[in-house]
Amino acid sequence: MLVEMRKDATPEEINGVVQKAKSLGLDTQLNLGTDKTVVALLGSNTGQLPTDIFALLPGVESVARIMKPYKLSSREFKPQDSVVSINGIEIGGKHIVVMAGPCAVENEEQLMKAVRAVKKGGACIVRGGAFKPRTSPFSFQGLEKAGLELLARAKEQFNMPVVTEVVDPHDVSLVSKYADILQVGSRNMQNFALLTEIGKSKHPVLLKRGFSCTVAEWLTAADYLLAEGNSQLILCERGIRTFETSARFSLDVCSIPVIKRSSHLPLIVDPSHAAGHYALVPAIAKAAIAAGADGLLIEVHPNPKEALIDGLQSLTPSDFARLMKELRPVAKSVGRYI
Repeated sequence: MLVEMRKDATPEEINGVVQKAKSLGLDTQLNLGTDKTVVALLGSNTGQLPTDIFALLPGVESVARIMKPYKLSSREFKPQDSVVSINGIEIGGKHIVVMAGPCAVENEEQLMKAVRAVKKGGACIVRGGAFKPRTSPFSFQGLEKAGLELLARAKEQFNMPVVTEVVDPHDVSLVSKYADILQVGSRNMQNFALLTEIGKSKHPVLLKRGFSCTVAEWLTAADYLLAEGNSQLILCERGIRTFETSARFSLDVCSIPVIKRSSHLPLIVDPSHAAGHYALVPAIAKAAIAAGADGLLIEVHPNPKEALIDGLQSLTPSDFARLMKELRPVAKSVGRYI
């Protein structure tokens, strides 16, 4: 349920709505807009409460029910686009933000070569995995803390923020010390203990779509983070599992305008995991920008043939530089820039 306050509503009147909600056992979230405040009432029994309980309170303009399973990530709660700022880099505005780097941090030489290349090509945020959740327990699982330390060195040397994945709720504090953005991978999208812990941390987070999950399930997972007061949230479409086998996953381009219509959250696209092959990445990246994505997450490796993980879908530095040149006119055609 959403309580929309009048433009001239006083802080006391807004607090009156909050206190009334608490007396009924409900949680609240405030959207303090430039014109008016919206109070989201959260609880399992909101559907049983008559709207008049809040409509008659001083300062209230209207009360409406949200019938969708997701609440805080919805346009109804916040009509304006959310913009996440990472060290002065805004995600969700006119700037198409490119995050690039190796799938996994393997060693210092590999990482530094990759970061040097992506910065030269125009990327503004470094991606690199220190913890790698793998399908097989015998596959390379990442360098863990040593990988985080290497990412910290790259961040300092090249003055670029870092995004890296966290896979365990107990590691949120550790990874937060090194990373500017915590990535929740596709396999962990519905790891609610992890989402809750990251939400409590208030640390910027990149939430990837589960490869077998609907848009509604994705946005409901986002609510777990938002419900803990973490508004620094970026969505990432990375492709879903369908009957098609010609690519690693099927990139759901349709989800981009659907999200833009249904949610206020910024959205980026990972063309590398959707493609599964470096030759497909450029076309998918261009389609994502044309469809309205706010950024890209691209895998780049100095020598993909020697990569420990996902070498086939990684771009070489020269491929990445070429792609960035090709993306700029696409961004310009939709009123944006890289």
